[in-house]
Amino acid sequence: MSQTLGRGLSSLIPKKTIDRNASSIVGANLIKQELENSERIFQIDPALIEVNPYQPRHNFSEISLQELVDSIKKFGIMQPLIATKKGNKYQLIAGERRWRSANIAKLSKVPVIVREADEQTKLELALIENLQRQNLDLIETARAYRRLMEEFKLSQEETAKRVSKARSTVANTLRLLELPEEIQKALSSGRISEAHAKYILGVSGETKQLILFKKIIHQNLNVAQTHEEIKRTGGTKMSRVKINYADEAKEKQLRAFFATKVKINRKKKGGRIQIDFYSEEELDNILEKLG
Repeated sequence: MSQTLGRGLSSLIPKKTIDRNASSIVGANLIKQELENSERIFQIDPALIEVNPYQPRHNFSEISLQELVDSIKKFGIMQPLIATKKGNKYQLIAGERRWRSANIAKLSKVPVIVREADEQTKLELALIENLQRQNLDLIETARAYRRLMEEFKLSQEETAKRVSKARSTVANTLRLLELPEEIQKALSSGRISEAHAKYILGVSGETKQLILFKKIIHQNLNVAQTHEEIKRTGGTKMSRVKINYADEAKEKQLRAFFATKVKINRKKKGGRIQIDFYSEEELDNILEKLG
C-alpha cells in the first residue's frame, strides 16, 4: 500500500507552482508544464461519473448541498474531483458532494483528476477525505473503520495508522456500534452527544441502555444530569467506575509519558492504573521509564 495514504488527499492532487513575479504568459506556461509533468485535470461530463461504492458518508445535508450549488454557480468547482477509469465511465474516489452539487447545478463538465486505485484505496481515500473535512458523523466513521478492518483484514492499530488517528480513538469510536440501532441513529442525528453515548455504553444490557436513552430524550438530560441519573438508579459497576471524565486529563498525561494507552479504573477510594503494551519493545520502554 502506498505511503501517500497517511498524508491524505493533498498527496494525490498535483501542485501548481507559479512565479508570481513572472508575466502571465510565463505563469501559464509553468502551469501547463507542471500539469504535463504530473497529471492533467480533465473536464468530464458528470453523467459519465459513478459514485464510489465505498463512500462511507451516507447523509448529505440538503442545506449544505444547496450552499455548495450556489457557490459553484458563482465561482465554479474550485477543487477537482478524483476518479478512476472504469470501462467507458469513471468512478469517484473523492468529491461526491461536489459531484452531487454539479449535477444539481446542471453543469455539463466538471474538473477531474484520473488516478489508478484498487478497492482498498478507494475506501481509504473516501474515508480520509471525509475525516479531513469532518463531514462524517461518529456512526458513519465507526462503520467505515469496521469496513476497513473486516474487508481488508486490518487490525485496529493498522486501521489507526491508515487514517492517522490514535489507536484508542479508533477503538472508542468502534465501541459506539455496540449501541442499539435506535441510539446510534440518535447520535448520528445529533439528538444525543458523544458524551451521552459513552455513559449509555457504561450501562450493561440493551434494555437498560434504551431506558436510560429514553430518559435522556424525554427529560432533556444534559451530560451532568445523565451522570446523576446513573448514580441515582445505581447503574452498573461499569457505569459507576469506568466512566469518569475528570480523569481524562490525567490519562492523557500518562499516555504522553508512557507513549501507550493508559486507563484509570477507580474504586470507592482508590483504583488502579492499566497500562497497555503491544510488543516486547514497548514493555521494555515502560519498564525503563518506571526505573
